[in-house]
Amino acid sequence: MSEPSPTPQRRGRLLRCLAALLVLLAVAGYLVVQYVNGGPGAPGCKVVSSEEGGASYRFTPEQAVNAATIAAVGTGRDMPERAVTIALATALQESGLRNIEHGDRDSLGLFQQRPSQGWGTQKQIMDPTYAAGIFYEHLAKVPGYTELPLTVAAQRVQRSGFPEAYAKHEPDAALLAAALTGQAAASLTCDGRPGTQVAATGPDAVRAALVRDFGRDAFEEAGAEVGGQGTAPSKKPSPSVTAEARGRTVTVPVPADDAPAGGTDTKPPTRRTERERGWQLAHWAVANSSALRIERVSYAGRQWTAGSTDSQWRSTASAGTKGAEASAGAVRIVTGQ
Repeated sequence: MSEPSPTPQRRGRLLRCLAALLVLLAVAGYLVVQYVNGGPGAPGCKVVSSEEGGASYRFTPEQAVNAATIAAVGTGRDMPERAVTIALATALQESGLRNIEHGDRDSLGLFQQRPSQGWGTQKQIMDPTYAAGIFYEHLAKVPGYTELPLTVAAQRVQRSGFPEAYAKHEPDAALLAAALTGQAAASLTCDGRPGTQVAATGPDAVRAALVRDFGRDAFEEAGAEVGGQGTAPSKKPSPSVTAEARGRTVTVPVPADDAPAGGTDTKPPTRRTERERGWQLAHWAVANSSALRIERVSYAGRQWTAGSTDSQWRSTASAGTKGAEASAGAVRIVTGQ
């Protein structure tokens, strides 16, 4: 004898239950995505190609800070833009550019480095500056890495179980590297709304972050005085702090083109133009705007302002900025009170 078919009323209840379950799953998925990306309405950043109608990549302020650190550490070691692209693609794959405290076995941090494999202590690996530095140290030992496919170069450093996964991040990493090494001008923006994890703000916090990422040698104290009355800047970029009626400003002089960046006794310095160094610093400041509550960044006649509708770089003339701030010889970073 066959089973009686469900009544219409019973089928209706089953369909309603199924629909409710699907709605709950959708809501749960949305909440997970929002949690990963910093919550509903979280401030965001964007980098665009310098080519008209080119590609773009959107990312979170947390990712922006980490990406800026990776790029600063790379250029501080005289690594080429290709090395920065490899490092950023690796971090995108390994951690999503987030400094996470977990991973496969004892893997940690931006690059999922393992203390048990000689990458450093847990505390060291969780320091993004250290993690980026040790990655570049290993990458520099790969023969001809600049000529290798990105996934091959990254794999020779990481020894991943999924070596082909790095390749998919190359386009986004290349966009980030171009902006964060200063190759592409006015190409990185953030909306700059204050984040939820702001440890310190003001000029001192900005200066400390600059030293953290670029190194103390790159930001000597010589010639820096409060009020902008310091002596002429040395050949290395030296931040000076000045007061401003509507906030406080960190002024970072950019060395002239004839001043090489970095270099050691055994390795010649990489010659980066004033424009490249200036735009790297300007983009670094924008990338850190949420974390350090930076309100405005000016360089080379262009200005970015936090909280504007489109967060674009605008001509300082249209922004009503004084002529002194339009100078290409310094990056000016205005912090909140």
